[in-house]
Amino acid sequence: MVAVTAGTRWASRAQFFSAGFIFATWGVHVPTVKAHYGIDEAELGLAMLAAGAGAMFGLTSAGRWIGHHGPRRMAGICGCIYALLLTGLIAVPNYAALLVLLAAFGLVTSVFDVSINTEAAQLEQLGGTPLMSGMHGMFSLGGMAGAASGSAALAAGLGAQAHLLLVAGAMVLVVAAASAYMLPKPASAGDGAAADHSFRLPRGTLAVLGVLAALGLIAEGAIYDWSVLYMQQEIGAPQQQAALAYASFSAAMAAARFGGDAMRARFQPTALLLGSGLLAAAAMTLVLLTDLPWLALVGFAGVGVGFANVVPILFSASAKVPGIEPARGIASVSAVAYLGFMAGPAVIGLLARATSLTAALYVVVVFAIALAASARYTAGDENRP
Repeated sequence: MVAVTAGTRWASRAQFFSAGFIFATWGVHVPTVKAHYGIDEAELGLAMLAAGAGAMFGLTSAGRWIGHHGPRRMAGICGCIYALLLTGLIAVPNYAALLVLLAAFGLVTSVFDVSINTEAAQLEQLGGTPLMSGMHGMFSLGGMAGAASGSAALAAGLGAQAHLLLVAGAMVLVVAAASAYMLPKPASAGDGAAADHSFRLPRGTLAVLGVLAALGLIAEGAIYDWSVLYMQQEIGAPQQQAALAYASFSAAMAAARFGGDAMRARFQPTALLLGSGLLAAAAMTLVLLTDLPWLALVGFAGVGVGFANVVPILFSASAKVPGIEPARGIASVSAVAYLGFMAGPAVIGLLARATSLTAALYVVVVFAIALAASARYTAGDENRP
């Protein structure tokens, strides 16, 4: 049996932190990209959909690639490419090239995410204690740090391209160093018929978990991709203050996730998901009804707490379905979840052009309520095939 050391756990935490930091940097620069290419909300939403298409392709192959190469190698390769692609966000020559770049961005993002979630699931199983919420807490902490540092960089007058180059270089170093300390490839990985790593659309328990994860990630993705622009465009906050919307959301989500493993050990998934959905719906309603920037930031924090433990609960469950390899279970649920995560912001962009961004973001409220209403379907399902 492979020994789980403090070093392997911290390597996994570092990878989740890096994933959050890189994604937050993209979130901070959504208004920069919009202004640089002179596009509207619908075109921006289409660009996000291109990232979603890349992510879906990645997810159909993630189980096979990770099964063959192991989470450590795939996390190192995809994580470094993920960071480096930041440098092209405003460096490519036109909008068409941006679509191609974001498709590649989505592909490596999805494989990186499945790799580090597979690693976290293996650490849980080998160590016998819940870790997934804490790992996702590191993602949120990375998001908070990425958004806060991006806000500080903008306030200090650092150019957007210089900021993207700086973040890319730092994250490549962190990802590469952390990969060296991750678990070695499992003995069963790549052993032909010994393990089934092929991608299949989820059925049964995995399908239920996937739909519920999609509800959470549609709303979570909307905050990641649209909160900064919402604060700037709808409330009138300057960009450096608007960037704090993402930071507020991520900080609150991180705090809630760091306590999430203890909550998962104490409460049933049904109760946690019900409370999460109701809190997120109430907090997002507050955001959309106020015109005070500070109160909107409080609301975004509440949304972060509400959605904090939805994905950790569901991803952890997907890695424990009997007869299913952890990487394939996570990839299958992630495929459905990412469809919502990536398509949701594009739909919001189209709705925003037809109505307003404020009206479009009520989608977050609707899906949070739907998640709460569906929570009862998780009762007793975590370990049934």
